[in-house]
Formats: sequence, C-alpha cells, structure tokens
Amino acid sequence: MGHEALLDLCKSALLTALMICAPALLIGMFVGLSTSFLQTVTSMQEQTLSIVPKMLAVLIALVAMMPWILGTLREYTVALFKNLAAYGLSG
Repeated sequence: MGHEALLDLCKSALLTALMICAPALLIGMFVGLSTSFLQTVTSMQEQTLSIVPKMLAVLIALVAMMPWILGTLREYTVALFKNLAAYGLSG
C-alpha cells in the first residue's frame, strides 16, 4: 500500500468520524452553554443541572440521527470494500 492510498484511507475515515460525531457534539455544546448561562443568571451551581441536560440532549440527538448515522457508515463501508484492491489489501 502506497503512502497516498494510506493517507487517503485515513483522511476518509477521520472525515466520516467527524461528520458523524459533530452534530451530537454541537448540540451538547449548545445545551451546555445554555445551562451554564442559566446557572450564572440564577446563581445555582448544582453539578447535576449542567450534566444531565447535556447527556439527555446528546442521547436524543443520537437516537434521532441514528438512520443517518447508519446510512453514512454503510456508505463508507461499501466504498471501503469496493476500493479494497486499490488499497492493496486483497490477499
């Protein structure tokens, strides 16, 4: 396997992982900022008020995006197996 093929394989794997994780992370960040702002305004510094809403928001986002996530992973896997010979991994 050449260096270009290896770099292309790593690039596509990292981009796919980033594309799958980014929406849930952005939702978690937005909810975290919102709850932090709310805690600052109300002067309530309870730890569970910041962690539980983020966990629920990320869980709901992942469940809602599950068909898209699985479709993206399926497309990546199909493309990986179609180009298996180009990567030099075909025994």
